[in-house]
Amino acid sequence: MDALAAVQAADRYPVDWPADPVRWLTPSDLVRAWVAVGGSGVVGHAGLSQLDAATLEPAVAAALGEPVGPVGSITRLFVTPEGRGRGCAALLLDTVRKEAVALGLPLMLDVSDEGHAAIALYERAGWRRVASARARWLNKAGEPALLHYYVSPDEPRPA
Repeated sequence: MDALAAVQAADRYPVDWPADPVRWLTPSDLVRAWVAVGGSGVVGHAGLSQLDAATLEPAVAAALGEPVGPVGSITRLFVTPEGRGRGCAALLLDTVRKEAVALGLPLMLDVSDEGHAAIALYERAGWRRVASARARWLNKAGEPALLHYYVSPDEPRPA
């Protein structure tokens, strides 16, 4: 919880502090989670969730080849200010990606338009933006957040 609190204080991620931080870090669709440990303890976290393909944005489903089974989604990826600049986020991102490949799950993620550093990380790592849509939750400005959807570099490109 200390790592999440440090990120929330620095970046407002999550935008609003969850009523139950443990439940927020362990959503019901969570398959696995990893932490990065540094000098004073946990400095990063990432999870792999499993989604029903029928719930995906149409452009995301198309980019993933219209999957009929479960789809993996990177969730709750963050690195504390103390842990930044050491490759923790890239390592966590790659760890989740490799696990999804091992499980045979096509992989996607979504990120708020306000997450400039996260977007830069995903694009440097070869993730491909395939759609954008408004979320049901509010961003820092109190408006419906703009989410960008990305697919893993392991996903084949549509013809």
